[in-house]
Amino acid sequence: MVTAQRDYYEVLGVARDADRKAIKDAFRALALKYHPDRNKEPGAEEQFKEIAEAYAVLSDPQKRAAYDDRGFAGVAGFSPEDLFGGVDFDTLFSGLGFDFGGGLFDRFFRRSAGPVPGANLEVELVVPLARIASGGEETVRVARLTTCSACRGSGAAQGTAPRSCAKCTGTGRQVTRRREGGISMQRVTMCPECEGRGTIIDHPCPACAGRGEAPQEETLAIKIPPGIDDGMALRVAGHGMPGPKPGSPPGDLYVVVRTAPDARFERRGAHLWRTETIDVADAVLGTRVTVPTLNGSASATIPSGTQPDTVMRLRGKGLPHFGATGRGDLNIRIRVRIPEKLTRAEREMYQRLRDAARSAAKGGAV
Repeated sequence: MVTAQRDYYEVLGVARDADRKAIKDAFRALALKYHPDRNKEPGAEEQFKEIAEAYAVLSDPQKRAAYDDRGFAGVAGFSPEDLFGGVDFDTLFSGLGFDFGGGLFDRFFRRSAGPVPGANLEVELVVPLARIASGGEETVRVARLTTCSACRGSGAAQGTAPRSCAKCTGTGRQVTRRREGGISMQRVTMCPECEGRGTIIDHPCPACAGRGEAPQEETLAIKIPPGIDDGMALRVAGHGMPGPKPGSPPGDLYVVVRTAPDARFERRGAHLWRTETIDVADAVLGTRVTVPTLNGSASATIPSGTQPDTVMRLRGKGLPHFGATGRGDLNIRIRVRIPEKLTRAEREMYQRLRDAARSAAKGGAV
């Protein structure tokens, strides 16, 4: 399937005469939204790459001039190094209070020829609203396998080393071939002698029983940036599973941040919602209510004639906008309490109010 390439200005959502600051701000906002370390939705990585490519071209005066003049043909033929080499991703995302992942260019735009790292781990961290509002450190406990420190992952006791399996010549596989009716057939199976490892350990490490790995539980301090979105994942490099072979690097740990339930508020992005219930008389005549906020309490005026489900807004009383300036709002939804049981005096009062309302309506009718 052929996919049309989108205009770089359209990708970033900026005008063709946008200045460098506007382009940078647009890129930061979109990259924070779609970076695969934080957005686990399908296609997030491809969207991030598209955003980064658009920024790499439009942030460079020469590349931008060539693109404006000739379109995609003007920037065709650039290698990843030529295209992204001048973009300092670490500086672009500095000041947000967390590590944006390091080595981003190598991870997404250039294939690494190094050893295969271990598997990544993912844990959830439930964070209270107060911490999301202020930012700061939270701790998370992680149980994982790590490389055995005694044998350094080899699985062999100190002073010894694994030997190559003679039966499979260190490949971990057995290959059998046969011919049937002029057709050559080949079957590959796991070597039963070394169980697919390619090596045999004659003297297993007593600390890990020859596995080369040992269980470990660690407590990590995670830096929570103010206003972090619910479900966003923070990457902690090197704290995943150990590499598949001695000397290969471990994977990464992804900490998925979840907002803890709060009896006072419901979170919707940077905005907070709260329901306040008032009596009928207060809705008719107006009143003042005191509502909790993230920083103490605030007084709100309920005007006379307020209808059920009216939403009142306390501007700037919500959470910080992640990666940007300003704060969200505290929205107060008004519920009106209808009395279920009335005293005789209350019933007579409501009856007089109804009669007065009907009389006024008849008097005003034409």
